[in-house]
Amino acid sequence: MTDTKLKFKAGRPTSLLPVPTHYCPGCGHGVAHRLIAEIVDEWDLRGNVIGMAPVGCAVIAYNYLDIDMCEAAHGRTPEVAVGIKRVRPDKLVFSYQGDGDLAAIGTNEIIHVANRGEPITVIFINNTCYGMTGGQMAPTTLVGQRTSTTPKGRHLIGEGPPLRVCELLSPLERVVYLERRMLTSPKEIRLTKKAIERAFRVQQQGLGFSMVEILSPCPTHWRLPPEQCAAYIEDRLTPVFPVGVIKDTTSAARA
Repeated sequence: MTDTKLKFKAGRPTSLLPVPTHYCPGCGHGVAHRLIAEIVDEWDLRGNVIGMAPVGCAVIAYNYLDIDMCEAAHGRTPEVAVGIKRVRPDKLVFSYQGDGDLAAIGTNEIIHVANRGEPITVIFINNTCYGMTGGQMAPTTLVGQRTSTTPKGRHLIGEGPPLRVCELLSPLERVVYLERRMLTSPKEIRLTKKAIERAFRVQQQGLGFSMVEILSPCPTHWRLPPEQCAAYIEDRLTPVFPVGVIKDTTSAARA
């Protein structure tokens, strides 16, 4: 491996802007942003990719990714992404959404976009709370998990179990590729990157709807030191949200 390639691997991707972020220490959003930026650079996509960020859970992502991006109303991101894809079918279009945005106010949108098999990619950050807007209970909040709106923990009776979005979308006929990964170690981060690449490849080949769900740390609202969040994800989140390929209807996604 040449020195130039070593510098590229270790340095900041060109598509990731050199600015301080507003994310809390230990937050997974910065890692997810970097993975997207690395793929954009490695695939030479900067002039051919359009990202969508919603108001709320993933707002300000466009301040960090040096690519074309748009903002949509809370929860409406997939449908706006579909509109852009239909106007510019030559572009790779993705939405970047949190669990509050996608699984709560945006449940209607994600279900119908997936059901139609729209050829977009969704990157879904699941940190089991409204991490950006106050730490309230989200549809993905674990039973017993304390949030700002469930100070005694989420109850199974009355508030129900966590919503598993990949499993919810999996039976839909025109959904092509769903995978859930996590940001807990270098190995898992590499697997997350590969999942995003597979999802983008599904779109590039015109095969239909793809989504990658990413279990991401939220130290502030989990009330944990950042160094303990990886173990929390592996011990508490993965029994509810198992990682791996949830659905893949084509071998092309594995090429």
